[in-house]
Amino acid sequence: MATQKKDYVMDGIVRAKYGAAALAGLQGAVPNSYPRIMGPNALKYVQEVVESGLTSDMVERFEKAFAEAMGIKHCIATPGCTPALAVLAASFPFEPGDEIIVSPITDFGTLQGLCRENYIPVFPDTEPGTVNMSARTIEPCITDRTRAILVVHKTGIICDMDPINALAKKHNLIVYEDVCQAVFGEYKGRKAGSLAYAAGYSFDSEKTMGSDVGGCIITNDDNLAERMRFIGQSRGAQMIPHFGRAHAECGYALRMPQCTAAICLAQLEIIQGQVAHRDKMIRLLYAMLGDIPGIIPLPIPHYMNVFSCWMAGFSIDPKAFKCGGEEFARQLSDAGLPGAGQGKYYLMPAAMLFLQRQAASKTYPFSMPPASREYHYSGDNCPNAQAFLENFIRWATFSDKYQPEHCEIVARMVREVAERNRV
Repeated sequence: MATQKKDYVMDGIVRAKYGAAALAGLQGAVPNSYPRIMGPNALKYVQEVVESGLTSDMVERFEKAFAEAMGIKHCIATPGCTPALAVLAASFPFEPGDEIIVSPITDFGTLQGLCRENYIPVFPDTEPGTVNMSARTIEPCITDRTRAILVVHKTGIICDMDPINALAKKHNLIVYEDVCQAVFGEYKGRKAGSLAYAAGYSFDSEKTMGSDVGGCIITNDDNLAERMRFIGQSRGAQMIPHFGRAHAECGYALRMPQCTAAICLAQLEIIQGQVAHRDKMIRLLYAMLGDIPGIIPLPIPHYMNVFSCWMAGFSIDPKAFKCGGEEFARQLSDAGLPGAGQGKYYLMPAAMLFLQRQAASKTYPFSMPPASREYHYSGDNCPNAQAFLENFIRWATFSDKYQPEHCEIVARMVREVAERNRV
């Protein structure tokens, strides 16, 4: 009996854009990330790759340099942040139906690898008024199927890691970090990404250490590093004498290209000075915004020595204004704040429509087995996070180009819109 061919209806679907394409034509009174500031050696390193006839060891050089900069033993370079976290997910010894606790306010790239491995994401709520989860909100989500906690340092604000690690140790769980928005941020004198078992990074063009694309994974665990190279770069293939490649596991070929590594290496040479500048500018800007009644900048935790801010944002007190967050953001955009808008789509239980469908229909891995219980996904799963995003406003990614005068411009625009709409 012939099976019916599945129809893929794409009419009316507007595909998402990324990187420079997403900000093309964006104008305003303050700078955005593009064109990017490039490391002085970028062209030199790319030329070296070309002149070597693609025999350069540029990937290995970048991996070694990034590991040294982080104070970590191993760095595995990947084509991007989504592949980095996918390689990590595929390398863990978990089973379909196992649960991974993961931050509810994040990007799809954090979750893609978990879903492909048929793990089940579990979303704790965020702390009220913040973008991040905590040990307090995580603990009620732990079950006998929980295997790991995937922590996201959203916007560059680092989660309070010591209590999370202590909770994980109590329950024998792995903790790993999504540091895509917090590169070279510091928590109690330690770099984000060195605070747990492993970590994934993004070097996509819009990120803080922007290359053309790119990402990596770091860890101090020798066995995990070797397994990630085996699964993530060698496609799970081992060499058998008198035969050749035999694929022991279903792996990937997620290797960073040489020219991407060349640009990443050049960007690495300038990033720490850029992050120090971002730290100064975002603290200045948030102090200015905090002086405006009804405006609540993202709280900067006391334990953060360095705030590697990728995305600036603030909340409005809904009782203080006649308009909501969406209208407030529209007026800011009209006033010249490039890309001002909201980020409701960062709420993963609401944004992952396919996950909602799978759970509702009990499609594998939500069938029982391997799932141990029923799951339901919606924004209502995380009321703090959902309420926060209703009143949260952010704009085009925070830029290395910001100077004090740009912070003053942003604060003036926010103040003017606030006064115009004040109750």
